[in-house]
Amino acid sequence: MYANSGQRKTLLPLALFLATCASTFWVGVSKWSPIVPLAPAANAVYKTLFYSAPFDQQSLLGVRKLILTNWDIGLAYMFCVILIIFLHEMGHFVATLIYKVPASYPFFLPLPINPIGTMGAVIAMHGYAANRKQIFDIGLAGPIAGLVAAVPISYYGVGQLDLTTPELGGLGFRLPWLLQWFAELWQVPGYKKDSVVWISQLNPMFVAGWVGMLITGLNMMPVGQLDGGHVTYTLFGKSAHTVAKVTMVFAIAFMVYYQTMMMILMVILLLLVGTNHPPTRDDTVPLGWFRWTIGLASLLIPVFCFPPRVFIIQ
Repeated sequence: MYANSGQRKTLLPLALFLATCASTFWVGVSKWSPIVPLAPAANAVYKTLFYSAPFDQQSLLGVRKLILTNWDIGLAYMFCVILIIFLHEMGHFVATLIYKVPASYPFFLPLPINPIGTMGAVIAMHGYAANRKQIFDIGLAGPIAGLVAAVPISYYGVGQLDLTTPELGGLGFRLPWLLQWFAELWQVPGYKKDSVVWISQLNPMFVAGWVGMLITGLNMMPVGQLDGGHVTYTLFGKSAHTVAKVTMVFAIAFMVYYQTMMMILMVILLLLVGTNHPPTRDDTVPLGWFRWTIGLASLLIPVFCFPPRVFIIQ
């Protein structure tokens, strides 16, 4: 299907990329409350899902004014979050080119009605054409490439926070451990352990970095054909299927215990696609001590990058 570049579909990936640029630009312009300016009448429904910042815009004229006022915020957020996702997907894509594994161009996933404007991106590939070592490299190349951008962007964004500004409540962003460490290094005003960054305190680079951490942490969950699923299967073989099932049970139990359904769509998709990783072309190819070391260390990425409760709604 994707035997060479001439056979790869280009129109749909390009259209989705441009749509995701527009989606993330709009989310930044609206200061991460994308629904309110477009549909003020839906505020009551929207507030049950996401926080609605108090905008005065009640018409398309107001939306135009909003864009003219916050275009710089929109561009900064769009550029940073697209860069992180692009590098992540290019990590996978370049690895497939090196190993001559048929793969598609990245499909970006716009979502202009949520506070981050995107669901990341995916690449379709013929995994059966790759052996154990190649699947390991392809799976891990994406998260590592994405973190190359996500770490400095989030570090700078955390340094621009001021948590002494008024907390308007609504939607709060939980900090994963890595960003908590950055906040301590920067000595962010008003920061204390387990602080929540409220929507009124956000800046574009912080949100972009936070999104990059979220996407990387989610992708490195050891389930199915997520990046983490590739890594655990190539490390542990069929024992990774047990790891995946335990992870899913834990995720569902966590959501029930904390009464949060923020990741329910992700869980449903993983259950529909399947939690077991398929065999590679040759599962007997040795990884070597270097890949084993990197692979085991990479399993800690979700611990440091994924905020367990993601959003807080107040």
